[in-house]
Amino acid sequence: MRCIKNKIEHNGSGAVTLCPDEPEDMWHAYNLIRPGDILRASAIRRVTTVQDTGSTSSARVHLNLVIRVKNLDFDPQSSQLHVSGQIINETPHTKIGQFHTLDLELNRNFTLEKDVGPGGEGVGWDSIAIESLKDAVDEGGKRRAEAVAVVMQEGLAHICFIGQFQTILKQKIEMSVPRKRQGGGDHDKGMNKFFKVTLETLIRQMEFNTSLTSGANNEAVRPVLLASPGFVAAGFQKYIQSEASTTTPGLKRLLPSLVVVHSASGYTNSLSEVLQSPAVKALLADTKYARETKLMDDFLEQLRKETNKATYGPREVEYAVEQGAVGRGSGVLIVSNRLFRSQDIAERKRWVALVDRVRDVEGGDVRILSSDHESGKRLEGLGGIAALLTFPVNEPDLDSDAE
Repeated sequence: MRCIKNKIEHNGSGAVTLCPDEPEDMWHAYNLIRPGDILRASAIRRVTTVQDTGSTSSARVHLNLVIRVKNLDFDPQSSQLHVSGQIINETPHTKIGQFHTLDLELNRNFTLEKDVGPGGEGVGWDSIAIESLKDAVDEGGKRRAEAVAVVMQEGLAHICFIGQFQTILKQKIEMSVPRKRQGGGDHDKGMNKFFKVTLETLIRQMEFNTSLTSGANNEAVRPVLLASPGFVAAGFQKYIQSEASTTTPGLKRLLPSLVVVHSASGYTNSLSEVLQSPAVKALLADTKYARETKLMDDFLEQLRKETNKATYGPREVEYAVEQGAVGRGSGVLIVSNRLFRSQDIAERKRWVALVDRVRDVEGGDVRILSSDHESGKRLEGLGGIAALLTFPVNEPDLDSDAE
């Protein structure tokens, strides 16, 4: 994501103009835009005109619309973001108050404005929004997936991109492969055809001709995990090696990045098992995904030890922060980014204030995990918030109806 213009004021009000460059940027936009914000973007609206004769005609008109956001609809698989709200700028073809849905598109600017309001009733560009903005424009829009995984079994493959903030299913391949029969070669022919289609799809999804063959800036090839039950993944690796030595010499650069691991099936729910394997953990040790996974592993280990140096749940964590137990040293506040997507302004302010207190007052560390990664999903099971403590804290006596 490129930042075209930044006019955020010291009081938290202001606007930024952004240009999404790649599909993951839509995820960042989804986390930046909130109900109540003002969004300006181009749109195409069908306009019906009534002639003097009574006949009607319709045409699609290109407009620049400004809406006050009401709802967001984000599809993580297609990386499509639809933002709906009421129009607040009048044009020859629209009236103030009409509802419209803006479809944000790649390589097309949009402007997002946030306001704290005269009485501070809005959230504006708070610390979490600023951090989300920095994540969105990190590396000048050149962010790439940290790993690629092909989870497969006979006739079925799922190509997934493991990014810094989400894991996306890019393509599903499904083909009919004949069963093995003694003396018959139909099964081998079917598997070769399946491997051929899977490899072609993998190459296309990885933008093979540019990011892998150019070698620009000596950029390392991303790890490619081949996972399956049985020997399907190993067979696919041999197929790639064979193709690299014959028809597609450029594939040779991909070969060192291939890693074959076991999975229970060729379905995406086996991906978490793949990423927990020791070989993959070592391979991804320096990635954001691995750091978040290790953090949750450490937290759950402390929880199992019953040392009272780990706690989870909204009220429990707030109590620990009040006691000063999430401070300098080993104190870590772990928060799911889902909490900051709450449409309840008071609820969002609650968690932003907690994050600011731990960082700025207590001196502790804060980790905001993506709910679209396995580590974030584990955190969601604990209420979306947890903490590693600098010293043991006994659990507070909470009412049974407390949140």
